[in-house]
Amino acid sequence: MEQTITLHPESDVSSAPPRKISFEEFLHLYDGLFAEWIDGEVIMGSPASNEHQDDSRFLTMLLGFFVEARELGEIRTAPFVMRFNTAPLAREPDLMFVSRENLYRLKPTYLDGVADLVIEIVSPESVGRDRGEKFVEYESAGVREYWIIDPQRRQAEFYFLNQEKRYELIFSGREGRVQSRVVEGFYLSVEWLWQKPMPKVAPILKEMGVL
Repeated sequence: MEQTITLHPESDVSSAPPRKISFEEFLHLYDGLFAEWIDGEVIMGSPASNEHQDDSRFLTMLLGFFVEARELGEIRTAPFVMRFNTAPLAREPDLMFVSRENLYRLKPTYLDGVADLVIEIVSPESVGRDRGEKFVEYESAGVREYWIIDPQRRQAEFYFLNQEKRYELIFSGREGRVQSRVVEGFYLSVEWLWQKPMPKVAPILKEMGVL
């Protein structure tokens, strides 16, 4: 269950005086923690499940090695916040890709502007946010590609920002190969995410031509 906390800048994270905090205070107090900043309020994350961790590790390794080998940009994983320029928000996606041309947005402790690709791995307590609030926020802010991975339902959804600046569904299902429209040359066979044990990354990267 997520928890909303407001803090005084001189307090620690266990106290909660009733006032909002600035983004700068949020960075100071919550650096390195699983937390998001929503119009001055802090949303603390819940512990992740084994399935969530497995998918996060697999995608981080696979996408990370691919992006590095092709020199396409950088990836960042939670806890690392993405600050919006369109609203007083700082979300903490599970995984995000920042293209080479947008690397100037990377600051020492946060991304100043949105990523090119955002991946959210759904937890029971985050279903509403990932498919509701965050969907609208990412679309409005211009995140070019948004993946929603749901380990419990074994369902994945892939959206791409079309010319009308609206998310267009490019894939939804439990199996099948999806080609990223943002990370050139990268694809994902969705069924990899549900395999136990998960597939080895090296053979996939070799198939992709980066090893």
